[in-house]
Amino acid sequence: MVQKTPVRRHIFPRMVRFADIDSQGHVNNVRFFDYLEDARLGMLHIDPYKAGDAPFKGLVVSRHEIDYRRPLTFRADPVTVETWVTEVRPVRFTLEYEIRDADEVFVTARSVLVAYDVDRGAPRRLEDDELAYLHRYLAGE
Repeated sequence: MVQKTPVRRHIFPRMVRFADIDSQGHVNNVRFFDYLEDARLGMLHIDPYKAGDAPFKGLVVSRHEIDYRRPLTFRADPVTVETWVTEVRPVRFTLEYEIRDADEVFVTARSVLVAYDVDRGAPRRLEDDELAYLHRYLAGE
């Protein structure tokens, strides 16, 4: 029997801020996009930079999907945003996320990002080092 390698996930702790809470007492749906953005920046920019590698540059989001599973309320402990890669193409890739704690998943989401050449104002191919980094988090590898 062939065993699948577990998916390596990028783990980003995120505090629930008082400003995230809406009049119904839970994190406002729009604020979850901030959580995803913070985790993406950590995974694709901050972590490579800290490791001495070049951070990704010129990425644009072409699609977001989000499913709200449970209300997330104000708490002292952070939640984690777990991120992994589900598809890599020459010009774009797909990230999936879970916003969760040890017991519950509050949100699942998916983003499609396109490599973008800011100077040309056009999509570009992902560079070899970017592809290698993404493959570290690719589901099924």
